[in-house]
Amino acid sequence: MMACGNKQTVKNSDTKQVIERDTLNKSQIVSFSREQLKRVGVEIGTPTRAAISGTLILQGAIDVPPQNTVNLSFPLGGYLQSTKMLPGMRIKKGEVLAILEDMQFIQMQQDYLTAKTDFTLAETEYIRQRDLNASKASSDKVFQQAKAEMERQRILMNALSQKLQVIGVDPNLLQASNISKSVALRSPINGFVSKVNVSMGKYVAPTDVLFELVDPSDIHLALHVFEKDLGQVHIGDKVTAYTNSDPDKKYEGEIILINQSLDANRMAQIHCHFKRYNPALVPGMFMNGEVALQHVEALVVPEEAVVRWQNNFYVFVQRDVGHFEMKAVEAGLVYQGKQQITAEAIDPQTSLVVKNAFALLMKLKNTETEE
Repeated sequence: MMACGNKQTVKNSDTKQVIERDTLNKSQIVSFSREQLKRVGVEIGTPTRAAISGTLILQGAIDVPPQNTVNLSFPLGGYLQSTKMLPGMRIKKGEVLAILEDMQFIQMQQDYLTAKTDFTLAETEYIRQRDLNASKASSDKVFQQAKAEMERQRILMNALSQKLQVIGVDPNLLQASNISKSVALRSPINGFVSKVNVSMGKYVAPTDVLFELVDPSDIHLALHVFEKDLGQVHIGDKVTAYTNSDPDKKYEGEIILINQSLDANRMAQIHCHFKRYNPALVPGMFMNGEVALQHVEALVVPEEAVVRWQNNFYVFVQRDVGHFEMKAVEAGLVYQGKQQITAEAIDPQTSLVVKNAFALLMKLKNTETEE
């Protein structure tokens, strides 16, 4: 009895699925007689391929390339003595961002000046031994030792000189009278401060990022384009960008790079360069972009062939004489009365309604309401 009961349940379930599928299929079909089609002005035709122009509307945000973003650290550890920087402040190249101090700064300057003095002494001794060796008053061995000592002191002095330059101390200006325990951390670019990660008196390690700086000279717009529209955009296409808060203010630019990789949402990223930088454009700001497309090869139908229902687009494909199936399509550009469409199993040989498709939609929905 239990087995029979289970079998009956499966059978009823299968029947229910068939009924639902038949109802679904039937709800997508609408029928007209020849007289009705003629009376409401419905015409049958086929899609065509044509070169169209239009505007592709995309969304994205202001972005800064990696080479224009600087995460600034200090090569040696030290205590932060002072800084006046705040996020958003404009800076110039060479401007002091912070003052750091540490005992090792004094030691480095002392070592350099000592090495410089030793080099001067070694160089003098080398010259003296060279002159003596020329008159055979000293041996070649002593002369070579003097030369090696001079070169050793030169290497040490130059190495310490480079270390001082790394921490921002000019060795050419360094003297015994101006040795300092403090060094200045200066900006390597023109731009603005985007992040400040320091506080007064804090000890910072060489791995700590103290400031994040942004050079806006190469700021650009990153837009996202769907896979189906990727073939319509090209490098050099003109772009008009605007924000949601001020859509009347336009920013002109052009496409400079198209990423050929798709993300999880089947979208690719395109990068656009502005013709003129505006300080109002800050990294992360949401933007809309209108891409002007010229002579794009596409499958098109008259605008009257496409209807919109519940935020989706449809056309009516003729299955038999007087019988039409409502089929979902992706609507693209509109140009000179033509609507670009994309859908599986629709090509230039597909017979569909090209005029007054709205009349078929009304009859289809009225029939569903009556049922």
